[in-house]
Amino acid sequence: MPSTESAPRPGGAGTLAGRTVARVGYGAMQLERLHDDRDAAVALLRRAFDLGVDHVDTAQFYGNGFVNEVIRAAVRPGDDVLVVSKVGADPDPGGPVPLRLAQRPEQLRASVEDNLRALGLDRIPLVNLRRADRGPGLVAEGDQVVDLDDQLAVMTALRDEGKIGAIGLSHVTSDALRRALPAGIACVQNAYSLVSREDEDSLELCLAENIAWVPFFPLGGAFPGLPKVTDEPAVQAAARQLGRTPAQIGLAWLLHHAPNVHLIPGTASADHLAGNTSAGDIVLDAETLAALDAVPSRSLGATLG
Repeated sequence: MPSTESAPRPGGAGTLAGRTVARVGYGAMQLERLHDDRDAAVALLRRAFDLGVDHVDTAQFYGNGFVNEVIRAAVRPGDDVLVVSKVGADPDPGGPVPLRLAQRPEQLRASVEDNLRALGLDRIPLVNLRRADRGPGLVAEGDQVVDLDDQLAVMTALRDEGKIGAIGLSHVTSDALRRALPAGIACVQNAYSLVSREDEDSLELCLAENIAWVPFFPLGGAFPGLPKVTDEPAVQAAARQLGRTPAQIGLAWLLHHAPNVHLIPGTASADHLAGNTSAGDIVLDAETLAALDAVPSRSLGATLG
């Protein structure tokens, strides 16, 4: 029996790229921390499948291909796992940060091919285009400033060729999202959490258009100076009341906030993995939700200056 049938879907079921998957998935970036113990990395991913996770988010620039190789080794015939990757950056292990932007159409195509080879797939079910118009993170300069329409043209061609199944967008503004809608967008990955809700208009647009919302930085605090969900008194109070961790409350709030939200928390710890998946079981009553909703949202741009 496939391992994905051994547990209920964490967070319940949702729709992503035309597939029914658990609303709590797994962001594989942190597997890079197990680079010196590949067997442990494979075992952690297999444990995620045992817990009901059937949506894994990755990229070729995670660990310079190491993470994709782990996914290839961990996913077995019969596992009904949706593997999602992203393009818009390539590995740069010798650089000041381990990735560089790769926004030009020919680079996007090459990145898809790299992902296909590393994952051992003929088709990636969903590929997210990571834009670089704004921070946090790398911002496009020079020849990496590429018109969205040119990028969507190559992504659409790759979909027509059967190399990718669906197109997603990452790090995208609401205006760009509206421009992209005619291309057929399956999901949006933006920085979003209880303490950073400046993209609420984009979330609402996705909800209206039946597009999955897959937040990264779901607990904030990914860069110095960013607010952290776990520091909020209302989050800590809810955690004490429910006997959960503040991180679990932050994840549970996202699932309660909108039905099209899918989570991809990442970790290299089996204990944290279990905690993240069990956050999908948390029920927040109206009073607790009201207290959490009252937490002020801070702009990432304003925070980072």
